[in-house]
Amino acid sequence: MIDESAPNALHFATEGPLGFAARRCAIRRGRPFTTSLHTKFPEYVRDRTGLPPAVGYRFLRWFHRPSECVLVTTRHHRAELESWGLTNLVVWGRGVDTRRFRPLPRTPRSRPRLLYVGRVAAEKNLEAFLSLPTDAEKTVVGDGPSRAGLQRLYPHARWLGYRFGDELVRQYAEADALVFPSRTDTFGLVMLEAIACGTPVAAYPVTGPIDVVEQGVTGALDADLGRAVERALSLPRQGCRERALEQDWRSVALRLIAHLHPADWRSSHVRRAA
Repeated sequence: MIDESAPNALHFATEGPLGFAARRCAIRRGRPFTTSLHTKFPEYVRDRTGLPPAVGYRFLRWFHRPSECVLVTTRHHRAELESWGLTNLVVWGRGVDTRRFRPLPRTPRSRPRLLYVGRVAAEKNLEAFLSLPTDAEKTVVGDGPSRAGLQRLYPHARWLGYRFGDELVRQYAEADALVFPSRTDTFGLVMLEAIACGTPVAAYPVTGPIDVVEQGVTGALDADLGRAVERALSLPRQGCRERALEQDWRSVALRLIAHLHPADWRSSHVRRAA
């Protein structure tokens, strides 16, 4: 299929089965390519199997070594990957559709509404949000393997399951703060979506939030998640929207295009990897 499409450039988005097959094809054909690295797969595998992250990073080094450049999410993510021996790393970033994700009229309420959006799974550290002693309404948008157990433990939270399109936008816009409890995400697009809707973010000061959230403007970062929530709730919403407008899809697309390599250019990296 790659040969038939005669691509001008090859970019492999993940290290999964399709990426593995495409990588092998490109190396056999002598075609240069770029890759991207979005997720902390070694840490996720460790959480599920106990396998040391060093094993996963050895695989990532092998997979991405022949890439002309590896697009990564943030500068902190790049520093972490460099510490594990990965090379040719370029910060790509992320963007948000600011026309879809936008502020909407909000319903007055007596208590603040805290929102979580994302996969309901162990690596998301959702209990850190659900167990907060903050006097607030807690809403969970999303689903996943941990939902049934957590819903039994925290029945007073609003469990909405998946929401899409304008209904998802409404959940962001109605929230007083988005709580992002994960310690392992490399970015967290939901933070950009919330910020575009005028909703500040409360999170830990770790990779992902530390590059997305501007302290005191679009949210608050603190090792104590409860303190981060308190500070986020006091922030004006207009500042969030203004910052989101600086991270639109066009800028992200142009960064990708700038780092693609022509497919007919012979690469020393590809020859070496073979």
